[in-house]
Amino acid sequence: MVMLQTPRGTQDLLPETTRKWQKVEDLIRNLCDVYGYEQIRTPVFEDTRVFKRENDSSDMVNKEMYTFSVHGEDSLTLRPEGTAGVVRSFVQHKLYGAAEMPAKLYYLGEMFRYERPQKGRYRQFNQFGIENIGMKSPLIDAEVIALGYSIVKALGLNQVKVLINTLGDDQSRAAYRGVLKEHFQGCVQELCEDCRRRYEQNPLRLLDCKVDQEHPAMQNVPSLKDSLTEDSRQYFDQVLQALDDLQIPYEIDPRLVRGLDYYTHTVFEVVSTHPQSGSQATVFAGGRYDGLVEYFGGPQMSGVGFAMGLERLMILAEAEGVKLEEPRRLDVYVMALGEVGTLPLQLATECRAAGYHTEFNVLPRSLKAQFKSVDRHQTRVAVIAGEAEAAEGKVNVKFIDQQKQITIAQQDLIAVLDRYFERGECE
Repeated sequence: MVMLQTPRGTQDLLPETTRKWQKVEDLIRNLCDVYGYEQIRTPVFEDTRVFKRENDSSDMVNKEMYTFSVHGEDSLTLRPEGTAGVVRSFVQHKLYGAAEMPAKLYYLGEMFRYERPQKGRYRQFNQFGIENIGMKSPLIDAEVIALGYSIVKALGLNQVKVLINTLGDDQSRAAYRGVLKEHFQGCVQELCEDCRRRYEQNPLRLLDCKVDQEHPAMQNVPSLKDSLTEDSRQYFDQVLQALDDLQIPYEIDPRLVRGLDYYTHTVFEVVSTHPQSGSQATVFAGGRYDGLVEYFGGPQMSGVGFAMGLERLMILAEAEGVKLEEPRRLDVYVMALGEVGTLPLQLATECRAAGYHTEFNVLPRSLKAQFKSVDRHQTRVAVIAGEAEAAEGKVNVKFIDQQKQITIAQQDLIAVLDRYFERGECE
């Protein structure tokens, strides 16, 4: 017999865990609704060109994508991130023609990246993200950060901080790329293989290197702020002012460039400061992108968004002692004594139709054994279907918390439950 296991870098989410996930997902949906964001669902795989764009220097595109071709079709890729697919959909369905802009969208779903699995980092992982597309404003940048920050705080994570930077406009980045090329020119061959590639493709990505951080050239790298145009500087100042006014604390990180090449102007990360977070400290991250809508054939429009890994979020919540799962209590457990046929199933079905979480006894078991099930489920009401009572069209109802039992007509069961659960009445 072959004992098959989950593939490396994946995991099963068992019921005890999925209940925690559902609580987090409900919180996310509720806050997105409050902020006016609506859910969008895009395919799990896309044309590879959705993700692999011209001269992209990111590790995600160059090293981590699951790309395949089936029956001679064009190259397809399992989505490694959410933004590109959402923007592709935004353009394909001409959402830019809506009377009211911006489009405010959010997604929840699986992403796929081929990388070394470790705690909080899987090859199949779940991500929540938002995209605000169609308008460019420092206030929108601040609003997007505020939404993510609100979710983190509502979940109960307190040991977090906002890191923020600006990449400036096209002119600013072009000037800074020239400065970086000159700065690293004499030592580029001393850097890692990825950095040598980044030097040619996009020198800004050198700042994101985790291998050569201690190299002298990395330690005294010129600051991007010296290459910013006045418009870019003013835009960033307005973002910071908005965060100040919202009382969201932040730190400016001049080395922050993010891992994808399409970002412009504001980029940010919210990271955990908890000692147990280690190298997997990022809670959510994102930024503004100005050229992505146009790349997919749409008009010249700006967007901004972030992505939040749910696996990482759960680990950080556990580290901070956030209790995501309340003990699961049954409302009603239907017990069977003697030969009562399908009556327990009938009663349970009626209770469920009325909205009560209900289980019923299936196997022949003693009253003592059935009450053990009542205790394990932390049940609030036990409905006892005995032979004698069933013959008279009656059932016994025991209110566990009050340790009180009454006998009622079967047809009155839902009314009795309603009075108890709504008003606490046991009569």
